[in-house]
Amino acid sequence: MLEKIEKIKNRYDELTKMVSDPAVIADSKNWQKLVKEHNSIEEIANIYVAAKKMMDENKDCEELMKIEKDAEMKAVLNETFYENKTKLEALEEELKILLLPKDENDERNVIVEIRGGAGGEEAALFAANLFRMYKMYAESKRWGIEVYDTNETGIGGIKEISFVIKGQNAFKRLKFESGVHRVQRVPETESQGRVHTSTVTVAVLPEAEDVEVEIDAKDLKIDTFCSGGAGGQHVNKTESACRITHLPTGIIVTCQDERSLIKNRDKAMKVLYSRILDHKQQEEDAKYAANRKNQVGTGDRSEKIRTYNYPENRVTDHRIGLTMYSLHYFMNGEMDKMLDALFQENQRKLLEQSTQ
Repeated sequence: MLEKIEKIKNRYDELTKMVSDPAVIADSKNWQKLVKEHNSIEEIANIYVAAKKMMDENKDCEELMKIEKDAEMKAVLNETFYENKTKLEALEEELKILLLPKDENDERNVIVEIRGGAGGEEAALFAANLFRMYKMYAESKRWGIEVYDTNETGIGGIKEISFVIKGQNAFKRLKFESGVHRVQRVPETESQGRVHTSTVTVAVLPEAEDVEVEIDAKDLKIDTFCSGGAGGQHVNKTESACRITHLPTGIIVTCQDERSLIKNRDKAMKVLYSRILDHKQQEEDAKYAANRKNQVGTGDRSEKIRTYNYPENRVTDHRIGLTMYSLHYFMNGEMDKMLDALFQENQRKLLEQSTQ
């Protein structure tokens, strides 16, 4: 491992010189790429420097302890040696995590799609609750949020919604949200006070760049139609809504939130790029199914990942067995404790896999 880290440190030193070279800075695109690489390995390089210093110190301590006659001085050297040894063990564990393969999508913006499942109107109401939860979480991180398409019901529910969250590490924080979310509560539509169970499906996709996915224009079927909200409000009498079908994969994207056809088409294409990229990644993941099982969740959209129990004020994530009795706060966007636990468990499993 030391040899690998030494190579990373040498690359870091090389990049440090390059990013301050006026000739490199002149090429803005290449410079940004190098700065990104420099930042991505900075922590590893700094840990290497600290670890190397402690290893050199311990080497000196061992040599001095062999010749030192004074008992008090020998005790100081011994204490320094074991303090450094403990710190080095901690740094080694930190490095193991930092050296794990990086998810290249982690730093991207994220497209989230929420759809009501079993439970009819109650599922649609909970879909609206989940959208509000993610919106509040994004706002707490000072991330931007933009709705691409909404299909609302007459009483405030959402049959389906797609939106983008723009912010640093947005995908890294939210990527484990894909799956079936189950709610247990007395529905607003239920007069007799019985607890019902409904489900909502969430899909989380990294926002794709146009250059990553090739789409041939002849593979697209584009339909336009008049947009409108539930109950006929906000009806647009012109054909500004857009539906794009990617014929090879059968992926369909609809966007009608903008009053301009061009804007709706642009938004629909962004979602389409991301869905096709996700489709390709799902196919790749299927080839390595055994490795996927070692991660937190399988990425399968049909997997039940979480239960929100309102009578007990409880939220339970079934993948990691974590239960929190603070559902009200969770639904108001206070999700970090759960998201941190999911991320840490995934790292633990990846570490376990890397040592096999």
